[in-house]
Amino acid sequence: MAPRGQARENLLQAAIKLIRQHGYNGTTVDDLCAEAGVTKGAFFHHFKSKDDLAKVAADYWSAATGELFANAAYHKQEDALDRVLGYVDFRGELIEGDVSEFTCFVGTMVQEAYQDVPEIRRACQESILGHADTLTDDIREAMAKNGISGDWTPESLARHTQAVLQGAYILAKATGGTEIALESVRHLHRYIELLFEPAARRRAA
Repeated sequence: MAPRGQARENLLQAAIKLIRQHGYNGTTVDDLCAEAGVTKGAFFHHFKSKDDLAKVAADYWSAATGELFANAAYHKQEDALDRVLGYVDFRGELIEGDVSEFTCFVGTMVQEAYQDVPEIRRACQESILGHADTLTDDIREAMAKNGISGDWTPESLARHTQAVLQGAYILAKATGGTEIALESVRHLHRYIELLFEPAARRRAA
């Protein structure tokens, strides 16, 4: 059994691991307790239900991944566009190993729970779009520096990066490997470069 005081943390980590492996509906409270090394009594001491655990786990995931990205090396780039492209490349670097180890916890969970558990849908929305928001300032700065304008906004491009990445994870699950996901990330990198290419051509002229 888990040490006293460690049960909550173990359950959150168990939720992230098992839901990425088996999906939300395929993960039971018994599975979570077994993985976490806790009793059902300990589970219900910390969480009212599996849905309640899932909502908390979405916030836990956001905090953990937020720290990972906040400390990533691409932030050291002086040029804003290089930081945006560096972010995309960093996402590609994280795609390795078993599919369940690199796919998105909240992206996996929301695909099953969005219709029946609105609270989980909202938690996943906040996690995914909150992460997208971390890109908008760099995109805005890159647009201003390069004189880029159009029928799109920094916010819409930031959201598009998440749409591509979540789609890449679905394809990885469908194929059982990394290559098709990495291909999608490389296309995303090229797409962003093309959005800023007119300004690059003007500077070179």
